[in-house]
Amino acid sequence: MSKPVVAIVGRPNTGKSTLFNKLIGKRLSIVDDSPGVTRDRIFGDCEWLNRHFLLVDTGGIEPQSDDIILKQMRRQAQLAIESAEVIILVTDVRSGVVATDADVAAMLQKSGKPIVLCVNKCDTIGEAPLAFYEFYNLGLGDPIAVSAVHGHGTGDLLDAVLEHLPDAGEQEEEDGVISVAVIGKPNVGKSSLVNAISGEERTIVSDIAGTTRDATDTMIENQFGRFLLIDTAGLRRKSKVEDQLEKYSVIRAKMAIERADVCVIMIDAVEGFTEQDSKVAGLAHEQGKACIIAVNKWDAVEKDGRTMDSYRKKLMNDFSFMSYAPIIFISAKTGQRLDRLFELIRFCDEQNAMRISTGKLNDVLAAATTRVQPPTDKGRRLKIYYITQASTRPPTFVCFVNRADLFHYSYQRYIENQIREVFGLEGTPVRFVIRERDSK
Repeated sequence: MSKPVVAIVGRPNTGKSTLFNKLIGKRLSIVDDSPGVTRDRIFGDCEWLNRHFLLVDTGGIEPQSDDIILKQMRRQAQLAIESAEVIILVTDVRSGVVATDADVAAMLQKSGKPIVLCVNKCDTIGEAPLAFYEFYNLGLGDPIAVSAVHGHGTGDLLDAVLEHLPDAGEQEEEDGVISVAVIGKPNVGKSSLVNAISGEERTIVSDIAGTTRDATDTMIENQFGRFLLIDTAGLRRKSKVEDQLEKYSVIRAKMAIERADVCVIMIDAVEGFTEQDSKVAGLAHEQGKACIIAVNKWDAVEKDGRTMDSYRKKLMNDFSFMSYAPIIFISAKTGQRLDRLFELIRFCDEQNAMRISTGKLNDVLAAATTRVQPPTDKGRRLKIYYITQASTRPPTFVCFVNRADLFHYSYQRYIENQIREVFGLEGTPVRFVIRERDSK
């Protein structure tokens, strides 16, 4: 049985993301004093009294607004409400009950879901302020005084949530789930891809660059296995990042790469390769992640019989530093080759986790050094005594040699290519560690 879902909703700037971070015990959702920071649904695991559930942070609801982004934020919150077993309505004691609170409360009551009323920013210890009692007027039962910043009252809040949750069942196993970070510069279609794959509006899609701010998680299960898709904010050049919130978003995107098994690097087929694409790809390469280059919006490109081949050759040249990464041409809009993308994700993840026996590695090494002799310097020749695999993700090989300075980068590259030729290792970087050892 999957984990029950608890949604945190309310109007903007009541402290929903601060409460979310406090309850899950880590800073997963961006927190800032300006309203409208959270836009998409952010998911986090929460545990209380040995009960586990999924907590969902949502953007502030403005029921009467016609703004494009605010309307989509409202839609995201509505989706969270529909999927939740329990709803926490967060209000602000400092501003008291406002018209928007009443509108949101009426909207929640129509859902028929259990509602726990949280009155946030009750930061002083002791009796709740007089304004706290105003919130009985919302007709949602007894409010609970909470300070999301200090943690006061969060235990009472979670106790109230557990009263409405179904009985504890077996928790769903997370084993075998492949984490996939969808990365790229702004407006290449990352959120559109996640929505197309999941079959629902998990993230807001807009032509406005920088719409996605948080790294949002989406669990997918299909014929290829179970995948956790992480939609990230678009990564722009540092000189272009002026907004403080965007700086947070860049940090979130880098954290998403860190916790991913596979990175799908998205490129706009119409715009073509840019310098920023190579920098984004470099982040995944440096962290040793399995990588796939996905050329999106392929449906919008005018094609003939040679277009794909010539485009592929150009990209292989542009991404020469990660020639191991497979290239796939997709369309998030039409669903073109999305099944093939999942096959590649699973394959590259397996390659990234591959372990090769020392015996087989040294057979390849012997054949390679016989074919091309190791380099020499001033009469001394490089000797590679043996090679062994130290770790996976990425595959890391330790070479024991007589002199590390003789093991030039070019010869390392040659040995790497010979290993790849025999064992594949497609879609994953390879690392070498050189150890000097006396011949005796």
